[in-house]
Amino acid sequence: MKDLKKLYENAKNRANKLMITGQISAYLDALKEMNQYKRMMLAVVAN
Repeated sequence: MKDLKKLYENAKNRANKLMITGQISAYLDALKEMNQYKRMMLAVVAN
């Protein structure tokens, strides 16, 4: 769970940096990655 949380936070920080620099397509990819990690964390908690 800690690993997933670290990966989620890294993706979140990367998304924020990409948003600031205006790289929209890379920003959206980072948001997708964040969503994937969030779903995995919810699955871990549910089990």
